[in-house]
Amino acid sequence: MSAPNLPLNLNLSSITGHEARPVVRRTSPAPILQLAPRGVYPTRIAVVGNHLPRQCGIATFTTDLCDSIVDEFGTAGVFVVAINDSDARYEYPARVRLEITQDELPSYRAAADFLNSSGVDVVSLQHEYGIYGGEAGSYVLELLNHLKMPVVTTLHTILRAPDAAQRAVMQEIGRRSERLIVMSEHSSRLLRFVFGVPVEKIEVVPHGIPDLPFADSDAYKELFSISGKTVMLTFGLLSPNKGFENVIRALPRILSRHSDVIYIIAGATHPHVKLREGDRYRVQLEALARELGVEKSVVFHNRFFAPQEMASLVGAADIYITPYCHEAQAVSGTLAFALGAGKAIISTPYWHAVELLNDGRGMLVPFDDTGAIAAAAIGLLEDDAACRAMRRLAYLYGRDMVWNQVAHSYMRAFAHASADRARPVRRGFSAQAIEQNTASRLVNA
Repeated sequence: MSAPNLPLNLNLSSITGHEARPVVRRTSPAPILQLAPRGVYPTRIAVVGNHLPRQCGIATFTTDLCDSIVDEFGTAGVFVVAINDSDARYEYPARVRLEITQDELPSYRAAADFLNSSGVDVVSLQHEYGIYGGEAGSYVLELLNHLKMPVVTTLHTILRAPDAAQRAVMQEIGRRSERLIVMSEHSSRLLRFVFGVPVEKIEVVPHGIPDLPFADSDAYKELFSISGKTVMLTFGLLSPNKGFENVIRALPRILSRHSDVIYIIAGATHPHVKLREGDRYRVQLEALARELGVEKSVVFHNRFFAPQEMASLVGAADIYITPYCHEAQAVSGTLAFALGAGKAIISTPYWHAVELLNDGRGMLVPFDDTGAIAAAAIGLLEDDAACRAMRRLAYLYGRDMVWNQVAHSYMRAFAHASADRARPVRRGFSAQAIEQNTASRLVNA
């Protein structure tokens, strides 16, 4: 299902008095990247990470990043080395040239040999501790140890209180990467002050989002047979730390004022969670809705949504909610998506939300506070002018985050990484050394 072809009914310059700013975000005090001449951009780029049809946020991100670079630069040389979780195989597109098995250390060395022999100009590594094998994902160092080209690493998670192995892995990645891309200023600060990464290595590039129109929700609702409903939406892979139960608990109060409200929870259970405990969290949410008598107002879409279909579903939302339970979330691709669509947003104050929703771009409510969620939703539903003003601020801010802008930022980072390549030989811990050191600590504890 694709998004309807709706007109863009928002004149950006008439709202702000100036044109939307191009995306060039770099943590101060380092100088802002200048646009490198197209001739010096790399032409063969290998992206290492998850890729669709594997169902996870990083797979979607990697796919969208590759698509946007190809769309903007016509780079035929973009290909992917995909990370497979244990015992899983996927029907990848031709773009995926090689697969690494997460828990098999030799496959990381084999991938390095493949990349070194492929004439690659730069490697774009997508990093999340959980997608690589070894303690704290240390097997990825076996790949980095043997690569001969510059590496630009995108960090999807940065921990405020890492354990010893997590710290060692991140510091090694920092040493072995010419540039590190983070998606928020908060992440940049953590990288500098917790892991000691030099500021000149860090690029702040926002999470990419599709270029969606600023449109009313009614045209999209017809696609899902929910015309006449007021839609609150949450989407993303389900796991118990998402806090969806707090929105369900807020529904009785919301429905007492607005009986046409439905709450859509869209997304499959996270594959790793499903392996451990099946659909237990979803079953608990369904039972809670029945217990509170709001089961007819809670709609579950228990599947993984393709990006185009998700764009339509987000378009149908009147309010988007991220009720996550913990502060330490550095990035939320779903929140960025909703902000870029110009949605009215309610969120708990995790790190990425605080940064994205600042200056009136959304409403922040305390963690685990169902009363605050209900009050925020009712307030937005009963103040159309305030709701529309919030949407406009969100949409304007999101213009810096659309994928074509992000593609240019990545290409500039790749070009500068190539220019920075001449430096001393990098040394540090190997994956085996980290595991041996950890084992020694356990024995001597």
